[in-house]
Amino acid sequence: MSAQKDRLISAVKYIALAVTAGALAACTAIYQKHGYTPTEEQLAEVVVGVDTKDTVAESIGVPTASGVLNDGGYYYVSTLMRTRGAGATKPVSRSLVAISFDSRDVVSGVERYSLEDGKVIPLERRVTSSTVEEKTFLRQLLGSLGNFNPGSLIE
Repeated sequence: MSAQKDRLISAVKYIALAVTAGALAACTAIYQKHGYTPTEEQLAEVVVGVDTKDTVAESIGVPTASGVLNDGGYYYVSTLMRTRGAGATKPVSRSLVAISFDSRDVVSGVERYSLEDGKVIPLERRVTSSTVEEKTFLRQLLGSLGNFNPGSLIE
């Protein structure tokens, strides 16, 4: 009887150890990197007043985003995100490199921003609204019944 009790106690200890190790592993931070920003060495190759959009794209690469209005510039953005356990994903660091061009598509400025700079970059996204979101599934289904033409099945 004592041997069974000792085995049961040691099994409970191993299970408790496994549960503790699993809980600690679940709280480990998971990092994800999104996007791309050029290094300082790559940015040193860009000469203000000399390089053009094409030479910048060849030397650094195609940007993550470009200017919304009249192709104002190239924007390279990278973000490092951290997730811990069941918590929300939070940005740890963000880097933005903005290369601006003049009217002749020649580089007029190179700027680097980070999450610590606190620069707010307003982005506007224009999307055509859809009336589908305003109607329930049943209303959409019943609304399409009047559009059915039996003659189209015969042809």
